[in-house]
Amino acid sequence: MTVVWINGAFGAGKTTTARELIELIPNSALFDPEVIGGALTHLLPPKHLAEAGDFQDLPIWRRLVVDTAAAMLAELGGTLVVPMTLLRQEYRDEIFGGLAARRIAVHHLLLAPAETILRERIAGREAPPDETDGDLRTRQWSYDRIEPYRAALASWLTADAHPVDTSDLTPYETAVRIAEAVGSGAVPACDIVQTPEPTAETLAAGVLLFDEQDRVLLVDPTYKPGWEFPGGVVERGEAPARAGMREVAEETGIRLQEVPRLLVVDWERPAPPGFGGLRLLFDGGRLEPGEASRVLLPGPELRAWRFATEEEAAGMLPPVRYERLRWALRARERGSALYLEAGVPVG
Repeated sequence: MTVVWINGAFGAGKTTTARELIELIPNSALFDPEVIGGALTHLLPPKHLAEAGDFQDLPIWRRLVVDTAAAMLAELGGTLVVPMTLLRQEYRDEIFGGLAARRIAVHHLLLAPAETILRERIAGREAPPDETDGDLRTRQWSYDRIEPYRAALASWLTADAHPVDTSDLTPYETAVRIAEAVGSGAVPACDIVQTPEPTAETLAAGVLLFDEQDRVLLVDPTYKPGWEFPGGVVERGEAPARAGMREVAEETGIRLQEVPRLLVVDWERPAPPGFGGLRLLFDGGRLEPGEASRVLLPGPELRAWRFATEEEAAGMLPPVRYERLRWALRARERGSALYLEAGVPVG
C-alpha cells in the first residue's frame, strides 16, 4: 500500500495534477483531505472551529486524514494519491508517521512553480460572474499563504519532498513526470521508522542526559510532532533501564557504561487513539566534555538534537512531557524518585 502525497502552495495545481495522475498509475484512487475539513464543519461546534482558524490545526483532522487514508487503502489496495498542502513540519511528522505506523509507504512530492507564476495562477483563477465576498476572501487567503509556503521552502520542505518545477508544465505533463519519478524509484518512500501503533498500554523508558551546564538533551523525532527525550518502548522481557540504555545508543550513538538511576514513574492516562501506560525517566548523568559534540543521529528516527535549559524545554516539549521533565529535575536535585499520575506527583 502506497501514498503519493502531492504538496505545494495553494494554487500550485495539486488537485488537477492528482486527477491526471490517477489515470497514469494503475490501481490508484484520489483522496482529497479537504473533504475531511468540510465534514468537520458539520460535526464540530462553530465556536470550536473558529478557535482553530485552519482545520489543519485541529488534531481530529490530522487523525482522520491518517485513518481515512488507511481505511481506503484497506478497502481498495494499490496507491492513494493525496493532493494536500502541508507547510508545518510537525503536521507532516504526525501524518506521515501515522501512515508509516500502519505500514503505508509515503512518496512526498512538491509542485514548485516560480512564485511569479504562482501569483499569476491565483490571480487568473476563473471568477464566477456573480463573484461574492467569499470568493474574494478565498483568493486573498491563497495570497496570504505564499509567505508561509516560502518559509517552509527555506526551512524544511525542499529537503523532505521531491520538487517538480511546474512553471512550464501542464497538469498532465506534471502527472507524467510524477508517475515516472515514483515508478523508477527516483522518489523513494519517506525514510520514517515504521513503529507499529500500540494495541494496549505500553511501558516506555526515557533517559535524561546533561551537558556541563546541566542542560538536558532533547531529540526531534521524524515520526511524531514535538521534541522528546532519548528513549522508547520497553520490549517484551527487557529491563526498563536497559531499554533506555539501548535506545540511547541506537538514537544518539552514546553508550552508557552504568545503569541509569530512576527519577520518575509517570502514569499516562489513555487518550484515544493512544492507550497510555507507564513512562519512566532515568538519570543518564552528565556527558564528558567533548562527548556531546559526538552525538550522532544514525537512523531515520530523529531529525535533530539539542541541549536545552528547563525554561527552553517548556517551549519545546508537549505539556505532559514537560511536566514529566520538570518533576524529574526536582527528583534529581533531591536524590529520590517520584511517582506521578498524568504529570502530577502523588503520595
